[in-house]
Amino acid sequence: MSKLVAPHGGKGLVCCLLEGAELAAEQKKAEGLTKIEISGRAKGDLIMMGCGGFSPLNGFMSKADWKGVCEKFLMADGTFWPVPVTLDTDSEDVKVGDEIALVNDGEVYATMKIEEKYEMTEEDKKWECYQVFKGEGEESADDIFWKTALEDHPGVQMVMAQKKYNIAGPVKVLSEGEYPEQYKGVYLRPAETRAAFEEKGWSTVSALQLRNPMHRSHEFLAKISIEVCDGCLIHSLIGNLKPGDIPADVRVKAIDTLVEHYFVKDNVIQAGYPLDMRYAGPREGLLHATFRQNYGVNRMLIGRDHAGVGDFYGLFEAQEIFDKIPYATEACPEPGKALLCEPMKIDWTFYCYKCDGMASLRTCPHEKDQRVILSGTKLRKALSDGAEIVDHFGRDEVIAQLREYYEGLTEKVEVKMQGAASGDAM
Repeated sequence: MSKLVAPHGGKGLVCCLLEGAELAAEQKKAEGLTKIEISGRAKGDLIMMGCGGFSPLNGFMSKADWKGVCEKFLMADGTFWPVPVTLDTDSEDVKVGDEIALVNDGEVYATMKIEEKYEMTEEDKKWECYQVFKGEGEESADDIFWKTALEDHPGVQMVMAQKKYNIAGPVKVLSEGEYPEQYKGVYLRPAETRAAFEEKGWSTVSALQLRNPMHRSHEFLAKISIEVCDGCLIHSLIGNLKPGDIPADVRVKAIDTLVEHYFVKDNVIQAGYPLDMRYAGPREGLLHATFRQNYGVNRMLIGRDHAGVGDFYGLFEAQEIFDKIPYATEACPEPGKALLCEPMKIDWTFYCYKCDGMASLRTCPHEKDQRVILSGTKLRKALSDGAEIVDHFGRDEVIAQLREYYEGLTEKVEVKMQGAASGDAM
Protein backbone atom coordinates (compact mmCIF):
# COMPACT_ATOMS: atom_id res chain seq x y z
CA MET A 1 0.00 0.00 0.00
CA SER A 2 1.33 3.45 -0.94
CA LYS A 3 2.65 5.68 1.83
CA LEU A 4 2.25 8.76 -0.37
CA VAL A 5 -0.54 11.29 0.10
CA ALA A 6 -3.71 10.39 -1.82
CA PRO A 7 -4.59 12.39 -4.96
CA HIS A 8 -6.85 15.38 -4.37
CA GLY A 9 -10.62 14.92 -4.47
CA GLY A 10 -10.97 11.35 -3.21
CA LYS A 11 -11.29 9.72 -6.66
CA GLY A 12 -7.69 8.72 -7.29
CA LEU A 13 -5.91 10.15 -10.34
CA VAL A 14 -8.55 11.32 -12.81
CA CYS A 15 -6.81 11.16 -16.21
CA CYS A 16 -8.74 12.36 -19.28
CA LEU A 17 -6.01 11.53 -21.82
CA LEU A 18 -7.05 8.88 -24.35
CA GLU A 19 -4.63 6.29 -25.70
CA GLY A 20 -4.55 3.52 -28.30
CA ALA A 21 -7.73 2.64 -30.19
CA GLU A 22 -9.81 5.05 -28.10
CA LEU A 23 -7.51 7.91 -29.07
CA ALA A 24 -7.56 7.03 -32.78
CA ALA A 25 -11.35 6.82 -32.81
CA GLU A 26 -11.78 10.16 -31.02
CA GLN A 27 -9.25 11.88 -33.30
CA LYS A 28 -11.23 10.69 -36.33
CA LYS A 29 -14.47 11.87 -34.73
CA ALA A 30 -12.93 15.29 -33.94
CA GLU A 31 -12.37 15.91 -37.66
CA GLY A 32 -16.12 16.36 -38.14
CA LEU A 33 -16.79 18.45 -35.02
CA THR A 34 -17.13 22.23 -34.73
CA LYS A 35 -13.71 23.59 -33.80
CA ILE A 36 -13.25 26.16 -31.05
CA GLU A 37 -9.94 28.01 -30.72
CA ILE A 38 -8.63 28.00 -27.14
CA SER A 39 -6.03 30.08 -25.33
CA GLY A 40 -2.61 28.91 -24.18
CA ARG A 41 -3.93 28.92 -20.63
CA ALA A 42 -6.77 26.54 -21.56
CA LYS A 43 -4.31 24.32 -23.45
CA GLY A 44 -2.26 23.93 -20.27
CA ASP A 45 -5.38 23.27 -18.21
CA LEU A 46 -6.44 20.55 -20.67
CA ILE A 47 -3.06 18.83 -20.52
CA MET A 48 -3.21 18.87 -16.72
CA MET A 49 -6.67 17.27 -16.89
CA GLY A 50 -5.28 14.76 -19.35
CA CYS A 51 -2.33 13.63 -17.22
CA GLY A 52 -4.21 13.69 -13.89
CA GLY A 53 -2.50 16.82 -12.58
CA PHE A 54 -5.86 18.54 -12.06
CA SER A 55 -7.60 15.58 -10.39
CA PRO A 56 -10.49 15.38 -9.69
CA LEU A 57 -11.39 17.77 -12.55
CA ASN A 58 -12.56 16.02 -15.72
CA GLY A 59 -13.62 19.16 -17.58
CA PHE A 60 -14.13 22.91 -17.39
CA MET A 61 -16.13 24.41 -14.54
CA SER A 62 -19.86 25.15 -14.47
CA LYS A 63 -21.18 28.51 -13.30
CA ALA A 64 -21.92 27.05 -9.85
CA ASP A 65 -18.33 25.74 -9.65
CA TRP A 66 -16.93 29.07 -10.88
CA LYS A 67 -18.94 31.05 -8.33
CA GLY A 68 -18.16 28.69 -5.44
CA VAL A 69 -14.43 28.66 -6.20
CA CYS A 70 -14.26 32.45 -6.45
CA GLU A 71 -16.34 33.04 -3.33
CA LYS A 72 -15.63 30.09 -0.99
CA PHE A 73 -12.71 28.09 -2.47
CA LEU A 74 -15.18 25.21 -2.94
CA MET A 75 -16.69 23.63 -6.03
CA ALA A 76 -20.41 22.90 -6.13
CA ASP A 77 -19.88 19.38 -4.73
CA GLY A 78 -17.80 20.69 -1.81
CA THR A 79 -14.37 19.86 -3.25
CA PHE A 80 -11.70 22.40 -2.34
CA TRP A 81 -10.34 24.32 -5.35
CA PRO A 82 -8.73 27.79 -5.21
CA VAL A 83 -8.70 29.19 -8.78
CA PRO A 84 -11.37 28.98 -11.53
CA VAL A 85 -10.63 26.60 -14.40
CA THR A 86 -12.96 27.84 -17.12
CA LEU A 87 -13.14 27.88 -20.91
CA ASP A 88 -14.28 30.96 -22.82
CA THR A 89 -15.69 31.36 -26.32
CA ASP A 90 -17.39 34.05 -28.38
CA SER A 91 -19.27 31.52 -30.54
CA GLU A 92 -23.00 32.15 -30.69
CA ASP A 93 -23.56 28.88 -32.55
CA VAL A 94 -22.36 26.26 -30.04
CA LYS A 95 -25.00 25.20 -27.56
CA VAL A 96 -25.66 22.81 -24.69
CA GLY A 97 -25.56 19.21 -25.92
CA ASP A 98 -23.04 19.90 -28.70
CA GLU A 99 -19.76 18.04 -28.99
CA ILE A 100 -16.88 20.25 -30.07
CA ALA A 101 -13.15 20.02 -30.77
CA LEU A 102 -10.79 22.29 -28.83
CA VAL A 103 -7.94 23.62 -30.96
CA ASN A 104 -4.81 25.66 -30.25
CA ASP A 105 -2.48 26.79 -33.03
CA GLY A 106 -3.89 24.25 -35.47
CA GLU A 107 -3.69 21.21 -33.17
CA VAL A 108 -6.74 19.49 -31.70
CA TYR A 109 -6.12 19.04 -27.98
CA ALA A 110 -9.47 17.65 -26.85
CA THR A 111 -13.11 17.03 -27.55
CA MET A 112 -15.78 18.32 -25.19
CA LYS A 113 -19.47 17.69 -24.52
CA ILE A 114 -21.07 21.05 -23.63
CA GLU A 115 -23.23 20.70 -20.54
CA GLU A 116 -23.59 24.41 -19.77
CA LYS A 117 -23.04 27.74 -21.50
CA TYR A 118 -23.14 30.91 -19.43
CA GLU A 119 -22.51 34.53 -20.22
CA MET A 120 -19.65 36.38 -18.53
CA THR A 121 -20.47 40.07 -18.37
CA GLU A 122 -17.86 42.72 -17.71
CA GLU A 123 -19.14 42.86 -14.13
CA ASP A 124 -18.75 39.08 -13.78
CA LYS A 125 -15.15 39.30 -14.98
CA LYS A 126 -14.40 42.21 -12.66
CA TRP A 127 -15.91 40.30 -9.74
CA GLU A 128 -13.70 37.29 -10.53
CA CYS A 129 -10.65 39.57 -10.64
CA TYR A 130 -11.47 41.13 -7.27
CA GLN A 131 -12.05 37.72 -5.68
CA VAL A 132 -9.05 35.93 -7.17
CA PHE A 133 -6.34 38.54 -7.79
CA LYS A 134 -6.84 41.33 -5.26
CA GLY A 135 -4.38 41.01 -2.40
CA GLU A 136 -3.09 43.01 0.54
CA GLY A 137 -0.13 44.73 -1.13
CA GLU A 138 0.22 48.40 -2.03
CA GLU A 139 -1.05 47.95 -5.58
CA SER A 140 -4.19 46.22 -4.32
CA ALA A 141 -5.35 49.22 -2.29
CA ASP A 142 -9.05 49.90 -2.89
CA ASP A 143 -8.49 53.29 -4.51
CA ILE A 144 -5.94 52.13 -7.10
CA PHE A 145 -6.35 48.34 -7.60
CA TRP A 146 -8.54 48.42 -10.67
CA LYS A 147 -6.55 50.94 -12.69
CA THR A 148 -3.22 49.46 -11.63
CA ALA A 149 -4.30 45.88 -12.31
CA LEU A 150 -5.55 46.67 -15.81
CA GLU A 151 -2.15 48.16 -16.60
CA ASP A 152 0.23 45.85 -14.76
CA HIS A 153 -1.39 42.58 -13.66
CA PRO A 154 -1.16 39.87 -16.36
CA GLY A 155 -3.70 37.65 -14.58
CA VAL A 156 -6.33 40.40 -14.48
CA GLN A 157 -5.59 41.32 -18.08
CA MET A 158 -6.08 37.67 -19.07
CA VAL A 159 -9.50 37.42 -17.37
CA MET A 160 -10.74 40.74 -18.73
CA ALA A 161 -9.72 39.69 -22.26
CA GLN A 162 -11.83 36.52 -22.05
CA LYS A 163 -14.66 36.13 -24.53
CA LYS A 164 -18.39 36.55 -23.96
CA TYR A 165 -19.32 33.04 -22.78
CA ASN A 166 -17.92 30.25 -20.64
CA ILE A 167 -18.71 26.69 -21.65
CA ALA A 168 -18.58 23.79 -19.23
CA GLY A 169 -18.47 20.05 -19.56
CA PRO A 170 -16.29 16.91 -19.55
CA VAL A 171 -13.34 16.59 -21.93
CA LYS A 172 -11.46 13.82 -23.69
CA VAL A 173 -7.84 14.91 -24.08
CA LEU A 174 -6.13 13.88 -27.31
CA SER A 175 -2.70 15.51 -27.05
CA GLU A 176 -0.08 16.65 -24.55
CA GLY A 177 1.34 19.00 -27.17
CA GLU A 178 5.07 19.55 -27.43
CA TYR A 179 5.88 18.70 -23.83
CA PRO A 180 6.65 14.94 -23.97
CA GLU A 181 9.22 15.43 -26.76
CA GLN A 182 10.59 18.91 -26.05
CA TYR A 183 11.00 18.20 -22.34
CA LYS A 184 11.72 14.48 -22.42
CA GLY A 185 12.61 13.23 -18.95
CA VAL A 186 11.44 16.50 -17.38
CA TYR A 187 7.76 16.53 -18.33
CA LEU A 188 6.47 13.89 -15.92
CA ARG A 189 2.87 12.88 -15.29
CA PRO A 190 1.65 12.46 -11.69
CA ALA A 191 1.69 8.66 -12.06
CA GLU A 192 5.37 8.91 -13.06
CA THR A 193 6.46 11.13 -10.16
CA ARG A 194 4.54 8.89 -7.75
CA ALA A 195 6.29 5.83 -9.17
CA ALA A 196 9.67 7.55 -8.80
CA PHE A 197 8.93 8.49 -5.18
CA GLU A 198 7.78 4.93 -4.43
CA GLU A 199 10.94 3.51 -5.98
CA LYS A 200 13.05 5.75 -3.75
CA GLY A 201 11.00 4.79 -0.70
CA TRP A 202 9.81 8.35 -0.09
CA SER A 203 6.63 9.05 1.86
CA THR A 204 7.11 12.69 2.88
CA VAL A 205 7.84 14.78 -0.21
CA SER A 206 8.30 18.54 -0.60
CA ALA A 207 7.89 20.57 -3.79
CA LEU A 208 9.72 23.71 -4.85
CA GLN A 209 7.75 25.82 -7.33
CA LEU A 210 9.90 27.64 -9.89
CA ARG A 211 9.15 30.13 -12.64
CA ASN A 212 12.56 31.85 -12.48
CA PRO A 213 16.09 30.44 -12.75
CA MET A 214 17.16 28.79 -9.51
CA HIS A 215 19.22 31.19 -7.38
CA ARG A 216 20.79 30.64 -3.96
CA SER A 217 17.54 31.23 -2.04
CA HIS A 218 15.73 28.59 -4.11
CA GLU A 219 18.61 26.20 -3.52
CA PHE A 220 18.50 26.95 0.22
CA LEU A 221 14.73 26.36 0.40
CA ALA A 222 15.04 23.00 -1.34
CA LYS A 223 17.86 21.92 0.97
CA ILE A 224 15.92 22.96 4.09
CA SER A 225 13.05 20.75 2.94
CA ILE A 226 15.37 17.83 2.18
CA GLU A 227 16.59 17.96 5.79
CA VAL A 228 13.06 17.29 7.10
CA CYS A 229 11.46 15.34 4.21
CA ASP A 230 12.49 12.20 2.36
CA GLY A 231 13.09 14.19 -0.81
CA CYS A 232 12.24 17.28 -2.85
CA LEU A 233 10.53 17.64 -6.22
CA ILE A 234 12.00 20.67 -8.00
CA HIS A 235 8.95 21.41 -10.12
CA SER A 236 9.25 24.21 -12.64
CA LEU A 237 6.62 25.73 -14.87
CA ILE A 238 7.25 24.91 -18.54
CA GLY A 239 4.13 26.64 -19.90
CA ASN A 240 3.79 30.29 -20.88
CA LEU A 241 5.04 33.22 -18.81
CA LYS A 242 4.79 36.96 -19.16
CA PRO A 243 7.11 38.89 -21.55
CA GLY A 244 10.59 39.30 -20.11
CA ASP A 245 10.57 36.05 -18.12
CA ILE A 246 13.25 33.49 -18.93
CA PRO A 247 12.03 30.59 -21.13
CA ALA A 248 11.62 27.09 -19.75
CA ASP A 249 14.43 25.40 -21.68
CA VAL A 250 16.98 27.86 -20.27
CA ARG A 251 15.67 27.37 -16.73
CA VAL A 252 15.64 23.57 -17.05
CA LYS A 253 19.27 23.62 -18.17
CA ALA A 254 20.20 25.83 -15.19
CA ILE A 255 18.44 23.48 -12.75
CA ASP A 256 20.26 20.50 -14.31
CA THR A 257 23.55 22.26 -13.60
CA LEU A 258 22.64 22.93 -9.98
CA VAL A 259 21.41 19.40 -9.34
CA GLU A 260 24.57 18.00 -10.94
CA HIS A 261 26.99 20.02 -8.82
CA TYR A 262 25.21 21.06 -5.61
CA PHE A 263 22.66 18.38 -4.61
CA VAL A 264 22.76 14.76 -3.48
CA LYS A 265 20.98 13.37 -6.54
CA ASP A 266 19.20 10.59 -4.64
CA ASN A 267 17.29 13.22 -2.64
CA VAL A 268 15.93 15.38 -5.45
CA ILE A 269 13.93 14.98 -8.66
CA GLN A 270 13.57 17.67 -11.31
CA ALA A 271 10.32 17.81 -13.28
CA GLY A 272 8.19 20.32 -15.19
CA TYR A 273 4.48 20.93 -15.55
CA PRO A 274 2.65 22.53 -18.53
CA LEU A 275 0.53 25.32 -17.01
CA ASP A 276 0.63 29.02 -17.81
CA MET A 277 1.23 31.27 -14.81
CA ARG A 278 -1.90 33.01 -13.55
CA TYR A 279 0.06 35.36 -11.21
CA ALA A 280 -2.67 34.95 -8.57
CA GLY A 281 -0.30 35.20 -5.61
CA PRO A 282 -1.89 33.57 -2.53
CA ARG A 283 -4.57 31.77 -4.52
CA GLU A 284 -1.97 30.41 -6.89
CA GLY A 285 0.05 29.21 -3.90
CA LEU A 286 -3.01 27.17 -2.93
CA LEU A 287 -3.35 25.91 -6.51
CA HIS A 288 0.29 24.85 -6.47
CA ALA A 289 -0.32 22.83 -3.32
CA THR A 290 -3.55 21.35 -4.71
CA PHE A 291 -2.14 19.91 -7.91
CA ARG A 292 1.20 18.96 -6.27
CA GLN A 293 -0.84 16.64 -4.05
CA ASN A 294 -1.75 14.77 -7.23
CA TYR A 295 1.94 14.40 -8.02
CA GLY A 296 2.47 12.73 -4.61
CA VAL A 297 3.67 15.82 -2.71
CA ASN A 298 2.45 16.52 0.83
CA ARG A 299 4.60 19.56 1.73
CA MET A 300 4.52 22.66 -0.51
CA LEU A 301 7.36 25.13 -0.05
CA ILE A 302 5.91 28.63 0.25
CA GLY A 303 8.42 31.45 0.53
CA ARG A 304 8.37 35.20 0.06
CA ASP A 305 5.93 36.65 -2.52
CA HIS A 306 5.00 33.22 -3.85
CA ALA A 307 3.51 33.47 -7.39
CA GLY A 308 3.23 37.23 -6.98
CA VAL A 309 3.48 40.04 -9.47
CA GLY A 310 4.39 43.66 -8.77
CA ASP A 311 3.35 44.77 -5.29
CA PHE A 312 -0.20 43.39 -5.41
CA TYR A 313 0.38 40.95 -2.55
CA GLY A 314 1.80 41.06 0.95
CA LEU A 315 5.22 39.44 1.22
CA PHE A 316 3.92 36.39 3.10
CA GLU A 317 0.25 36.54 2.11
CA ALA A 318 0.62 33.23 0.25
CA GLN A 319 1.59 31.60 3.55
CA GLU A 320 -1.11 33.28 5.60
CA ILE A 321 -3.94 32.23 3.25
CA PHE A 322 -3.42 28.58 4.23
CA ASP A 323 -4.61 29.52 7.73
CA LYS A 324 -7.68 31.37 6.48
CA ILE A 325 -9.38 29.12 3.94
CA PRO A 326 -11.55 26.00 4.22
CA TYR A 327 -8.92 23.53 3.10
CA ALA A 328 -8.97 21.50 6.31
CA THR A 329 -10.89 18.22 6.40
CA GLU A 330 -13.64 19.49 8.69
CA ALA A 331 -14.63 22.20 6.19
CA CYS A 332 -15.39 19.72 3.39
CA PRO A 333 -18.27 17.22 3.39
CA GLU A 334 -15.92 14.30 2.64
CA PRO A 335 -12.27 13.95 3.80
CA GLY A 336 -10.97 13.27 0.27
CA LYS A 337 -12.33 16.61 -0.95
CA ALA A 338 -10.11 18.64 1.38
CA LEU A 339 -6.59 19.82 0.61
CA LEU A 340 -4.10 17.45 2.26
CA CYS A 341 -0.86 19.01 0.99
CA GLU A 342 0.37 21.32 3.74
CA PRO A 343 2.50 24.47 3.40
CA MET A 344 6.12 24.53 4.44
CA LYS A 345 6.45 28.19 5.41
CA ILE A 346 9.95 29.66 5.07
CA ASP A 347 10.92 33.21 6.07
CA TRP A 348 12.80 35.67 3.86
CA THR A 349 16.13 34.06 2.93
CA PHE A 350 19.40 35.67 1.80
CA TYR A 351 23.15 35.36 1.89
CA CYS A 352 24.69 37.06 4.93
CA TYR A 353 28.34 38.13 4.81
CA LYS A 354 28.54 38.22 8.61
CA CYS A 355 27.02 34.74 9.00
CA ASP A 356 29.17 33.64 6.07
CA GLY A 357 26.35 31.64 4.55
CA MET A 358 22.68 31.42 3.65
CA ALA A 359 20.29 32.51 6.41
CA SER A 360 16.79 33.83 7.05
CA LEU A 361 15.17 36.51 9.16
CA ARG A 362 14.54 33.80 11.75
CA THR A 363 18.21 32.86 12.04
CA CYS A 364 20.28 35.95 11.13
CA PRO A 365 20.66 38.82 13.65
CA HIS A 366 22.72 41.11 11.42
CA GLU A 367 21.99 44.40 9.68
CA LYS A 368 20.49 44.70 6.21
CA ASP A 369 23.74 45.96 4.68
CA GLN A 370 25.32 42.56 5.47
CA ARG A 371 22.73 40.71 3.37
CA VAL A 372 22.55 39.88 -0.33
CA ILE A 373 18.83 40.14 -1.13
CA LEU A 374 17.91 37.45 -3.65
CA SER A 375 14.97 37.42 -6.05
CA GLY A 376 14.28 36.13 -9.53
CA THR A 377 13.14 39.57 -10.68
CA LYS A 378 16.31 41.20 -9.34
CA LEU A 379 18.43 38.62 -11.15
CA ARG A 380 16.55 39.09 -14.44
CA LYS A 381 16.87 42.87 -14.10
CA ALA A 382 20.66 42.70 -13.65
CA LEU A 383 21.10 40.21 -16.49
CA SER A 384 18.85 42.18 -18.83
CA ASP A 385 20.77 45.41 -18.10
CA GLY A 386 24.15 43.71 -18.43
CA ALA A 387 24.91 44.71 -14.84
CA GLU A 388 27.31 43.00 -12.47
CA ILE A 389 25.80 40.14 -10.46
CA VAL A 390 26.52 40.49 -6.76
CA ASP A 391 28.70 37.75 -5.32
CA HIS A 392 26.73 34.90 -3.68
CA PHE A 393 23.59 35.69 -5.68
CA GLY A 394 23.78 32.54 -7.75
CA ARG A 395 26.17 29.74 -8.62
CA ASP A 396 28.84 30.77 -11.13
CA GLU A 397 27.97 27.95 -13.56
CA VAL A 398 24.31 29.04 -13.65
CA ILE A 399 25.07 32.75 -13.99
CA ALA A 400 27.31 31.96 -16.98
CA GLN A 401 24.48 30.05 -18.68
CA LEU A 402 22.01 32.89 -18.08
CA ARG A 403 24.45 35.53 -19.37
CA GLU A 404 24.88 33.51 -22.55
CA TYR A 405 21.09 33.49 -23.03
CA TYR A 406 20.75 37.27 -22.50
CA GLU A 407 23.69 38.06 -24.76
CA GLY A 408 21.90 36.21 -27.56
CA LEU A 409 18.70 38.27 -27.30
CA THR A 410 18.02 40.79 -30.06
CA GLU A 411 15.11 42.40 -28.19
CA LYS A 412 14.83 42.84 -24.44
CA VAL A 413 11.77 43.57 -22.30
CA GLU A 414 12.18 46.12 -19.52
CA VAL A 415 12.13 44.40 -16.12
CA LYS A 416 10.32 46.45 -13.48
CA MET A 417 11.57 46.34 -9.91
CA GLN A 418 9.08 46.44 -7.03
CA GLY A 419 9.58 46.46 -3.28
CA ALA A 420 9.13 42.71 -2.89
CA ALA A 421 11.90 41.97 -5.40
CA SER A 422 14.32 44.75 -4.49
CA GLY A 423 14.45 44.04 -0.77
CA ASP A 424 13.23 47.52 0.19
CA ALA A 425 10.39 45.97 2.17
CA MET A 426 12.74 43.96 4.42
